[in-house]
Amino acid sequence: MTVPDPMEAPVLRWGILAPGGIAHRFYREVTEYTASSIVAVGSRDKKRAEAFLDDVCAPTHSGTALDFIKAARPRTYGSYEELVADPDVDAVYVASPHSEHHDLAILALEAGKPVLVEKAFTLNARQAEEVFAVAERKNLFAMEAMWSRFLPTYHGIRAIVESGELGEIQAVTGVHAQSLNMDPAWRMMNRDLGGGALLDLGIYPLSLIHFLLGVPDSIQATGVLTSTGVDLRENITLTYGEKLGIAYNDMGLAGRGNAQILCDKGRLEVLDWFYTPNDILVTPLGGESYTLPTKVEGGFQYEAAEVARRITAGETQSEWMTWKDTIEVLRICDEVRNQLGVRYPAD
Repeated sequence: MTVPDPMEAPVLRWGILAPGGIAHRFYREVTEYTASSIVAVGSRDKKRAEAFLDDVCAPTHSGTALDFIKAARPRTYGSYEELVADPDVDAVYVASPHSEHHDLAILALEAGKPVLVEKAFTLNARQAEEVFAVAERKNLFAMEAMWSRFLPTYHGIRAIVESGELGEIQAVTGVHAQSLNMDPAWRMMNRDLGGGALLDLGIYPLSLIHFLLGVPDSIQATGVLTSTGVDLRENITLTYGEKLGIAYNDMGLAGRGNAQILCDKGRLEVLDWFYTPNDILVTPLGGESYTLPTKVEGGFQYEAAEVARRITAGETQSEWMTWKDTIEVLRICDEVRNQLGVRYPAD
């Protein structure tokens, strides 16, 4: 198993659109673990962009190389249009709520900027198709920021599965359950902002199942909705002939976030937070379990490095997270929401 070193990827100058919570992590890990840099941050409110930089650029370990890099403070803009027009920005990272992904991705693409768009890529498959149509017309790179697929953990899973050591996959299960803020005013409780467990939490186990098994023959979903009309929790069963993919998602209860890949001759397990950089427990049938060490520091640097490699090569997609992958997973989400009765204004 060979995982490219993110620090060896080509250099990109990134602009961040919408400096929310997840953008903090992207900023820090791209800055610390790649040779690329953040050169601009854009928000509808310039004061919010400045406050974001005050936070992420605060010194961590005085005198370190990281502090020196962070001393070159990025520019801030009080509109998204100004950021995408910046000639020094090579690529744009869209970190807004789901409801804004479609419009902001198209804004950047129309301005000639490649995009990395936070997961879930858009609210539904139709919106994703529209974004990718613009990327194709402009001959620009676009990708969903499904960071898990680029981690050493997922490289390890794929390597073991493809080796045939454990035989053929028969079932994949994933749990993503967190006890989150249930304030009706919070974005994840807000139907207009694409709220609910599915697009924030469930996208991970569904992406893992799709990564390993592809498009299901059938989808069955049961769940519970909040008083605001978004999904609080759901259990999703995907069938692939005699094979199964099972995803349980919950934004009201805390779980371990584990995943199991059950094969003819054994199993693979990521016991805690399977979508993050963690080790893999391998158990051959009738044999001794062993650990494949794939845990690393950070995590977002791997997707950012992949974007840099693909853009430098003049490509518009990554083979690890293609446009087709994104659309197929969103079609699963669309059907799950249809069965649960969750509709967004953009549907």
